[in-house]
Amino acid sequence: MDNITEKQNSKSEKLNKLNSLSILNLINDEDSKITSSIKKSIPRINFLIQDIIKKMKNNGRLFYVGCGTSGRLGVLDASECPPTFGVSKDTVQGIIAGGDLALKESVENAEDSLIDGLKIIKEKKVNKDDTIIGISASGSAKYVHGALKEAKKRGATTAMISCNNINNRKYFDHLIVVILGPEVITGSTRMKAGTATKMILNMISTTVMIKLGHVYNNLMVDLKLKNKKLFNRALNIIMKIAKVDEEVAKKSLNESKGNIKIAIVISKFSKGFYEAKKLLKENNNSLERILKSK
Repeated sequence: MDNITEKQNSKSEKLNKLNSLSILNLINDEDSKITSSIKKSIPRINFLIQDIIKKMKNNGRLFYVGCGTSGRLGVLDASECPPTFGVSKDTVQGIIAGGDLALKESVENAEDSLIDGLKIIKEKKVNKDDTIIGISASGSAKYVHGALKEAKKRGATTAMISCNNINNRKYFDHLIVVILGPEVITGSTRMKAGTATKMILNMISTTVMIKLGHVYNNLMVDLKLKNKKLFNRALNIIMKIAKVDEEVAKKSLNESKGNIKIAIVISKFSKGFYEAKKLLKENNNSLERILKSK
């Protein structure tokens, strides 16, 4: 395997001798390569997304598995799904080698254990309806390979996201490789590789959740009302979709017990709570289907 992420970047060989402005411009120039590189992988990302959607429609789960920065990014993306899209915390899960301690402290040797990767998949009782996405900038983390090997054995859909070319694809149904060249600081994959990974995870989880009906137009109709800002956002969503004033929106939101979709049905069609809830259930919780039929 050609380990691009460990190579020295010729443009930054004299990095410590540059002034701050030059360093910033150099980092920015290197970062500018990321979006065009990801664009080349969009067809592959889309193929993976289609598989995830099929699995999730059958109550499957999505797992991100990674080490160090890659693992933290997976946990970050997974943790944003419940408040943004209203899904259970079990629906999208981030797994990091070394456990919760590795979120705050470096536990770098944790990535070297193939056995621990196997074990975590067994502990999560991964099955054929699940999708496991391994994240490894170098493509060599044994923990990730162990997790994918066990997941594949259990019939789950498997994928790898990497910034290196990978020769051994035995355990991957999908391989997404984004070649970005050497990092500004040699081997520091928290930089370009980390940024690219975050962008790809955003694309995956966001697109999957949109296609599963958690977004109407570009509005988060399943968000959880965790604070005043989100409560006010929910009011604006209801007013916009149901075409009602703030007073009606607030009344319907309170009646719906904080469920935006139910509140929209209540305010737009003058339904009661249980009637609105039943209507959504009959339409597979699809707000779009209800609004189209009325």
